Amino acid sequence: MKILVVDDDPRLRELVSITLERAGFQVVTARDGQMALTHAAREAPALVVLDVGLPELDGLEVCRKLRVRSDVPILFLTARDDEIDRILGLELGADDYVTKPFSPRELVARIKAILKRARQPNGQSVLRHGPLEVDSAGHMVRVDGAALALTATEMSILRRLMQTPEMIVSRPQLIEAIYGVGSQVSDRTLDSHLRNLRRKLGEQGWASAIETVHGIGLRMGAWPG
Repeated sequence: MKILVVDDDPRLRELVSITLERAGFQVVTARDGQMALTHAAREAPALVVLDVGLPELDGLEVCRKLRVRSDVPILFLTARDDEIDRILGLELGADDYVTKPFSPRELVARIKAILKRARQPNGQSVLRHGPLEVDSAGHMVRVDGAALALTATEMSILRRLMQTPEMIVSRPQLIEAIYGVGSQVSDRTLDSHLRNLRRKLGEQGWASAIETVHGIGLRMGAWPG
C-alpha cells in the first residue's frame, strides 16, 4: 500500500519513510501542504500521514481540503500538546493522531489499525437500520438512498453499533472494537468522532441516530420518519 507522508522537517520525513518502507509500505513524501494536495490527487495513497504544523497551508487546512474530494484515511502528526488542536483535527475528518516525539513502532501500529478498519469488513457485509445502510465491502453508507461520506473510523463506529442496534454498547467495548484490545484512546477522542458522525447523520435528517444511555453506553436510535 502507498502512504503519503507530509512534513516540512526533512529528517522526520526520512525517518518516517524508512520506518514505513521497512514495514512493507510504499512511501511518497511532500514537504508542504500544496504539494500534499497535488500528490494526494496524483498518487491516490491508501493513507496520509499529515503534520499539523506545516508552513503557509497547515495540516488542518490540508485535511479540510482533502475531505472535500476524498475519504482517504488521515493520521495527524502533532507537536502541539493542546487537546483542542487534536479534537479540531478529528472533527475535520482525521482518523487518528500521534504526538511528537513518537516511537516508529507506535506509528506503524496506528497506521495498520486505521487501514484494517478502512479495508476489512467486520462481520455481515451489509447492515441496515431504518433507512440507514452500511456496505462494509464497498465502504459505502446511505441514508434513505443518499450517499453519506464517512471516515474509516466513523464507519467503524457506525458498523459496530448497527451490528446490535437494539443493544447498548459500552464505551470500552466500542473503543476495543474499533482500535483493538488494550488501545489507549481517550474518551475525548471517541467523543470527537461521535460528534462528527452525529452531525453528518443529522444533516441527512437523523440527528437522533445514535443515542447515549448515560452511564452505560450507546445504541442506535429510532428513525423519526
